[in-house]
Amino acid sequence: MASAFAANALPRGDGHSIIIYPGFLAHDVLTIPLRSRLASLGYQPWGWAGGFNFGLKDGLLESMLAQIERTATDSGGKVSLIGWSLGGIYARELAKRLPDKVRCVITLGTPFAGDMRANNAWRIYELFNSHTVTAPPIETDVSAPPPVPTTSIYSIDEGIVAAKSSLNAAGPLCENIEISGSHVGLVWNADVLRIIADRLVQPDGDWKRYTG
Repeated sequence: MASAFAANALPRGDGHSIIIYPGFLAHDVLTIPLRSRLASLGYQPWGWAGGFNFGLKDGLLESMLAQIERTATDSGGKVSLIGWSLGGIYARELAKRLPDKVRCVITLGTPFAGDMRANNAWRIYELFNSHTVTAPPIETDVSAPPPVPTTSIYSIDEGIVAAKSSLNAAGPLCENIEISGSHVGLVWNADVLRIIADRLVQPDGDWKRYTG
């Protein structure tokens, strides 16, 4: 797998804020390389500041919504959300609740479609939570995309999340982009970084599908 640090020159951003959500059992520490690279491109990236991600606990959505509100207010503009694996489900759900505060959503290996038990981590998730993966404490349809530009980056050979679980249904603001690489390595993958940079640099309100 190519290293994100070896990526060629990428387009510089406009300085808007980004919040990055870690995957299940992961921590902000693991997204430091991605956040550092995005900061070098001119963005203001933030971790979720929620410690280890053990699942959708009581009050978690509310605290994440409050962070988006604060970040949008402090930066004076919309916030882009990037979610790795389970963190991508959070990003999608948060954008459904605060579409006026969210510029775009990018998910990395996130299982939001089809059978949640088609993925290899569901048993571990249920050990840490009082709800099942098929009945999360979310009021909306997890598979439905938020009403903002939404990109799903998924790997066909990543080993944990089934590729078909990361496919958005066709829609004017949705796209799916296939790459190759491990699930754990998605936040260090050079192809992922290149795609993220391409998606983030688009002007707010002028989103176009990825052309490679």
